[in-house]
Amino acid sequence: DDVSLRGLLIPIRQKWDLYINLRPGYPVPGIPTPLRGDPQFDILVVRENSEGEYSGAGGRLKAGTADEVALQTTIFTRKGVERVVRYAFELAMGRKKILASATKSNAMQYVFVMWDEVVDEVAKDYPEVKVTRYHCDALAARFICQPKSIDVVVGSNLLTDILTDLLGGMQGSMGIPASANIDPTGKRPSLFEPVHGSAPDIADANVANPIATLWCVAMMLDHIDQGEAALLLEKTFCDVAGGRGRPQLLTRDCGGTTSTSGFCDAVINDILK
Repeated sequence: DDVSLRGLLIPIRQKWDLYINLRPGYPVPGIPTPLRGDPQFDILVVRENSEGEYSGAGGRLKAGTADEVALQTTIFTRKGVERVVRYAFELAMGRKKILASATKSNAMQYVFVMWDEVVDEVAKDYPEVKVTRYHCDALAARFICQPKSIDVVVGSNLLTDILTDLLGGMQGSMGIPASANIDPTGKRPSLFEPVHGSAPDIADANVANPIATLWCVAMMLDHIDQGEAALLLEKTFCDVAGGRGRPQLLTRDCGGTTSTSGFCDAVINDILK
């Protein structure tokens, strides 16, 4: 895993300075969620994407011996924290004006205390936004117990990576959530990917859930100012999964029997109608 991640994805994110990672999550109609009752949530996670716990600083000494030492260093820069936090505040302004900051400053007294301080400083420029600081473990519990209370979340590279896997589980499958790696300056191309799992055990079996990939395409269309096309694609894969105006189609990870290509064909046919 470390070879594939360090050999391709992380170098792309870091060298192109794709410092924003957006990961939305809401219940897709027709797909059962493990949450009780009829939960409704619409959470947008803003992940710091270029430094933090994934900076890559560290090493191993005396490998293979009883005295082996492994060291991994978390690196936060004020610039890196400030720009992702400000981006999250801007998104919150366009939504419910509610922002959750994921931290672990009780245990990590340097990097996350600085994170908290930067959040407090940036918050002064957005007095309309209600910002709440959560320890990441408590926020994970809140995702499950009170998902409607969460809107926009901002956090470090590692903390939000974990939280968005939880968010995918809340949606009912890791084959659903999408992500966007963005350079908000527009100087470099952004990257859109179904990041939550490659599932090599089902490669070439035509059973993978294509929703994450379709959702990524919708995010890409929105990013290049094709908002109408993005909304159409997102609505269509929701209609196919939910059986709205047509027979419901679900892949096997969501309890159905539809193939990858069968789901995609249905989406294409509905768009072309």
